[in-house]
Amino acid sequence: VIVLGTPAEEDGGGKIDLIEAGAFKNLDVVFMAHPSQENAAYLPDVAEHDMTVKYYGKASHAAAYPWEGLNALDAAVLAYNNLSVLRQQMKPTWRVHGIIKNGGVKPNIIPSYSELIYYFRAPSMKELPVLTKKAEDCFRAAALATGCTVEIKGGAHDYYNVLPNKSLWKAYIENGKKLGIEFISEDAMLNGSSGSTDFGNVTFVVPGIHPYFYIGTDALNHTEQYTEAAGSQEAQSYTLRTAKALAMTALDIIFKPELLERIKEDFKLKLQEEGFSNTV
Repeated sequence: VIVLGTPAEEDGGGKIDLIEAGAFKNLDVVFMAHPSQENAAYLPDVAEHDMTVKYYGKASHAAAYPWEGLNALDAAVLAYNNLSVLRQQMKPTWRVHGIIKNGGVKPNIIPSYSELIYYFRAPSMKELPVLTKKAEDCFRAAALATGCTVEIKGGAHDYYNVLPNKSLWKAYIENGKKLGIEFISEDAMLNGSSGSTDFGNVTFVVPGIHPYFYIGTDALNHTEQYTEAAGSQEAQSYTLRTAKALAMTALDIIFKPELLERIKEDFKLKLQEEGFSNTV
């Protein structure tokens, strides 16, 4: 049994660096859990790619001779609007969200530089390149329209979608119910919404489970209210209960070789569906 600290989930993907360093070699199953508003053995965490887009124009006095400038802010605004127009043709399961990080220095100077940061999400690694290609076309079109040059840089790592493992989550649900955990239905689980995590990459190299658990509040994640609730004594008891359910599931796998075989078979089938093969 290995307890593995995995920092930097929110920025950079620490688990992906650990995969590349061989930290997940020779492991049978991996477990982690994430706080939420309900108890779910699985939620469809999606694949994610981020981009930083930089436009380079030419500064000029915005009143005296604006025609001498190339407006990088105009390029950023057109890119933002291009993506907004694209949304009508996006699948309902795709997600696109971004910010204009830099839009100029002073109103009387034509901005010579602008910068955007965007996140793109799709249900699977098969779909993600389709979305990101459309987005890149939007960014390049804005550069062409304004006469600016554009630099598009992807993030250090793509986050893969979390692969479901039905044999594993059924064992976890069985143990959780013994401890009084009330789970949402399988239909709600499979059709629920979630974010993205570098744990998804882990599930492509070793079978894994990433359940969500209730901590005693209906507040939404990444809010001040949720932060406060996470530090409460009530939240600690829910967290320990989840840890016990995971530990019980680990014991089942250790003492029931046939369960481990079913988990490995589910893992292989899901990899094949995604067009991947096990590389660890």
